[in-house]
Amino acid sequence: MTDFLLLAFVFLVAGVLTVPIAARLGLGSVLGYLIAGILISPVLAVFQVDLVSIQHFAEFGVVMMLFLVGLELEPETLWAMRARLLGLGGGQVVLTVLAVMAVAMLLGQVWSVALAVGLVFALSSTAIVLQTLGEKGLMKSDAGQATFAVLLTQDIAVIPMLALIPLLALPELQGGHSVTDHAAAYTLVSGLNGWQVALVNIGAIIGVVLGGSYLTRPVFRFVASAQLHELFTATALMMVVGIALLMTLVGLSPALGTFLAGVVLANSEYRHELESDINPFKALLLGLFFMTVGAGINFLLLWDNVGQILALTVGLIVVKVLVLLVLGRIFNLAAADKWLFGLGLAQAGEFGFVLISLMVSSAVLPPEIADKLLLVVALSMLLTPALFIFYDKVIAPRFADTMQRKADEITDPSHIIIAGCGRVGGLVNRMLRAAGYHTTVIDFSSKQLEMMAKFGVKAYFGDATRPDMLHSAGIAEAKLLVIAIDDRDQITEMVRHAAAAYPNLHVIARAVDRNHVYDLWAAGCRDIIRETYDSSIRMGRSAFEALGATPEQAEAMRQVYHEADQKIMRAMADHYDPKIPNFENAAYVARARELTATLDQKLILKFAEILGKPAFETLLPSGTREAYEPPNELPIESSEEEVSVSG
Repeated sequence: MTDFLLLAFVFLVAGVLTVPIAARLGLGSVLGYLIAGILISPVLAVFQVDLVSIQHFAEFGVVMMLFLVGLELEPETLWAMRARLLGLGGGQVVLTVLAVMAVAMLLGQVWSVALAVGLVFALSSTAIVLQTLGEKGLMKSDAGQATFAVLLTQDIAVIPMLALIPLLALPELQGGHSVTDHAAAYTLVSGLNGWQVALVNIGAIIGVVLGGSYLTRPVFRFVASAQLHELFTATALMMVVGIALLMTLVGLSPALGTFLAGVVLANSEYRHELESDINPFKALLLGLFFMTVGAGINFLLLWDNVGQILALTVGLIVVKVLVLLVLGRIFNLAAADKWLFGLGLAQAGEFGFVLISLMVSSAVLPPEIADKLLLVVALSMLLTPALFIFYDKVIAPRFADTMQRKADEITDPSHIIIAGCGRVGGLVNRMLRAAGYHTTVIDFSSKQLEMMAKFGVKAYFGDATRPDMLHSAGIAEAKLLVIAIDDRDQITEMVRHAAAAYPNLHVIARAVDRNHVYDLWAAGCRDIIRETYDSSIRMGRSAFEALGATPEQAEAMRQVYHEADQKIMRAMADHYDPKIPNFENAAYVARARELTATLDQKLILKFAEILGKPAFETLLPSGTREAYEPPNELPIESSEEEVSVSG
């Protein structure tokens, strides 16, 4: 027990100390975990820790990650990806295997060993790549989607790889145990014919799909009736572990099985609950897995063969990058996306450790070659965060500077300028045009402009935050500037520039949140619209109607709340300091508490008046049921300055 606690403490201390430092230095959490593993490797060696067993346990984090990824995908989305799954994913696996096999044979290996090495190196690290793309917010990009398609295809490709390995056995390496005996210890399909194994595999997959579709909902409803959150968490873990066990027993990839289960449950009402319950376990196990990779590096063997191991690692990365760049070009990925796609998948994967172990026990690889391959896999994974940093610092800025589309020349300026034509600016533009106004729309998204052009909407490409672009749009003679871009800092800078340079220009600015309203107020804007405000109070109006209010009463209550909110925002703006967080601003907190306490009571009384009920029959708390007369005015002084603040 003491040894277990000490080992757990060592891993936790290493992660807690190293990962925040790595994140602060911009290295990412994955590299932090890998470095932590390297640092504690001497301690683990002293205690003679079985890293392989810990790594097999930690690999369950990959299984959980694929389950969560599946929850984000609907079957229709997966079907829409079929071209990339077959083309990008299948092409990457086949071309990488052939390329690595050719290099291995040139280095003197027999074809079976060369093919085995190619199978190991064709896989990439699902754990590192998806974790890093998620942290950087790149999963929804073209490169992120292409990368995910390749990783998913690789996981599916593990199935035929596992079936192929026994056929590559070398007679001179076979010892006292047979491949069949090894399989019998781990699967239920040993001794079956090929077509029987295929039927068992298909049956297992169908069982996962049908079980996810028809059994999970009744089970979760039954568990939810106990009203114990920890029991729901246990049920979610039970389901993931059970599916992984089933896939393992029939010789399939457990990650593939849980991914399919996640896809089946993507439309389930329990989807978000499952995500929140599984995610902490996934994150901890992945961190443990990365630390075992770092701790598992055999530095003695590396030191004795440092030139050879480094050459093989760099060679692997170069070969995979070249293959991926070719595929990216064939599938028309943009230049920056193509490099992110290539560099992100250039490493070997965690499943390579499993394949190498199986290949040694199946007499496919000599142990001396397998030990070196393990080092190459580990080092390539260790270098992956550095490749992402190289992309961020070198590749991405270069393409951002060289591939930007030249700004359009504005040939038809107007007195109304709209900066941004997405969800907000597009609707404003349609309303103004429907009323007969001529507008000048500027947007920095080529895709958005191309889509608008298909519907006959004229807009100009350019950066509306640049003063020269606004000048060419005719801002000196304009009457109205609508700022509807989605970058908070850029909105504020545009407001500051417009208020200082064109004091007679009316500016309507989109605010991201309540604090942004105060920033824009300080910058000089007096017509501020918070992007979620109107939809929120409309939802409140609908809630009133759903609870029995008439449409007229609900609208009157909405209007009362809106007027009160405008006044309280104006009153609080004088106490806002952008240099101090609100909760640390004593004057702001004191004024907010004063206004909120009074306003809540007055709103209750005003709403009671609208509904024609005594206050104690609406929302007035017990103990305050005195017969107050509803006030005619709310307790906030109106500003002498005309202002519209919806935030």
